[in-house]
Amino acid sequence: MKLAIVTACPNGMVTSVLCARLLDAAAQRQGWSTSVEVVDVQRPERQLSQATIDDAEWVLLVSSTPVDMQRFVGKRVFQSTPAQALADVDAVLRRGAEEAQVYVATQQAAENAPRIVAITACPTGVAHTFMAAEALQQTAKRLGYDLQVETQGSVGARTPLSPQAIAEADVVLLAADIEVATERFAGKKIYRCGTGIALKQSEATLNKALAEGAVESAASGAVAKKEKTGVYKHLLTGVSFMLPMVVAGGLLIALSFMFGITAFEEKGTLAAALKTVGDQAFMLMVPLLAGYIAYSIADRPALAPGMIGGLLATTLGAGFIGGIFAGFLAGYCVKLITRAVQLPQSLDALKPILIIPLLASLFTGLAMIYLVGPPVARMLVGLTEFLNTMGTTNAVLLGILLGGMMCVDLGGPINKAAYAFSVGMLAAHSGAPIAATMAAGMVPPIGMGIATFLARRKFAQTEREAGKAAIILGMVFISEGAIPFAAKDPLRVIPASIAGGALAGALSMYFGCKLAAPHGGLAVLVIPNAMNHALLYLLAIVAGSLLTGLVYALIKRPEAQELTVAPVS
Repeated sequence: MKLAIVTACPNGMVTSVLCARLLDAAAQRQGWSTSVEVVDVQRPERQLSQATIDDAEWVLLVSSTPVDMQRFVGKRVFQSTPAQALADVDAVLRRGAEEAQVYVATQQAAENAPRIVAITACPTGVAHTFMAAEALQQTAKRLGYDLQVETQGSVGARTPLSPQAIAEADVVLLAADIEVATERFAGKKIYRCGTGIALKQSEATLNKALAEGAVESAASGAVAKKEKTGVYKHLLTGVSFMLPMVVAGGLLIALSFMFGITAFEEKGTLAAALKTVGDQAFMLMVPLLAGYIAYSIADRPALAPGMIGGLLATTLGAGFIGGIFAGFLAGYCVKLITRAVQLPQSLDALKPILIIPLLASLFTGLAMIYLVGPPVARMLVGLTEFLNTMGTTNAVLLGILLGGMMCVDLGGPINKAAYAFSVGMLAAHSGAPIAATMAAGMVPPIGMGIATFLARRKFAQTEREAGKAAIILGMVFISEGAIPFAAKDPLRVIPASIAGGALAGALSMYFGCKLAAPHGGLAVLVIPNAMNHALLYLLAIVAGSLLTGLVYALIKRPEAQELTVAPVS
């Protein structure tokens, strides 16, 4: 017989642990297979998985304090008290096996549960988007909240929110690092935060959303948008729309190198066609970046002026840095025109279709041609020359800087800043920074996975399983695979990751590694000529990952949970 034992007491210490040990020992004497959980609200990761509960034939709940019952719906459950269990554990087990009843959630509880709809979105639309959604869903289930989540990832919106769900929701939670459309939430309470907060503090996020959500209206727009405004948020919005173009263009150019580094020079060949398509994608990169920076600042009227400014940045040789300037110029220009130009209501419709595009495009275009474009172009040329001609010492220092930045916050602002810089340099035909950046970005999750193998006894079973998944995520350049470890033990995980990432970045630059693709991780190495020193590049990644794994395996404190509830013989 498979039995799940769950114990809980007000302080979560002595009584619940003692009950768990005695019941576990008694059940095993009868030849039963057991899984034990001592409820600790501060350590939700230690609770039994839903799969374990589903696999059990029945659940024995011994509690003197309220416990979330939602995860036991549909299972045979027998409830007892610590006093009864301590008095006669065998009797409690015997009664439980005979009298356990299928638990059914009450209709009243379901009706009174808070209703929340949420959207998660991050610049790349990969890791943070879906990890934040999963964390929120798991926490909502544990708390008994009715939550529906729409993920706006790299492949578009998944599980889109229905109009009915939005209408019935008590609050809208926007866990997004980029701008998301809010027209369908008009009149609803809205709470905004980043995906990182939602991922690491999911329970606090849900409760704050219910308590602090506020209706956003035109009159209170300045206050409502306070949290989402700011240079960095606008920049990330632009980067999120730019990334698919960069990845597509970079990989197509890398594929053209399969036929030889100079094969594209021969007109009419497949290599030439691939190179042409990739180059055109790179040309669109900067207009998209500028356009969506402007869009984040001043909504749709700023899109056209921003893209025009971005295209001018490309033609003037100002590159991605010029595109950033163009996006901010266009966005704030549109914002100024919207506030400054006041027309009668009958003519107000002319603003978005005539006045704003004309004036904003004129200002942005002239500013790019006469003020911004030429000096930024010269600066970009100088920066590219410096990167291409810098000595070994400078290269190593740059590798250490980029590698460390990639590991400081694992997909956060500093990580994205290093990546955006490297992508911009790739567009300017400098492939060394993106190589160092990608190598360092793979180190934290792979390093955490290595640590779970090197010091197995220091990790709980759930962490060991997470370590295996982290290695896979690391190999495809998803740094966020290390977030579960960093969220639990940041003071040890982050320094260990920075050490390994800095080493990987430094070695990549020292070996002179150059990459032609902006993403893909180790998968890129199978493309011939996409990397100039593939084996040395692999060595840099392995060295950095081993350093992170060894350091964290040494400094990590052993997990105490398994010792606490270990069965007695």
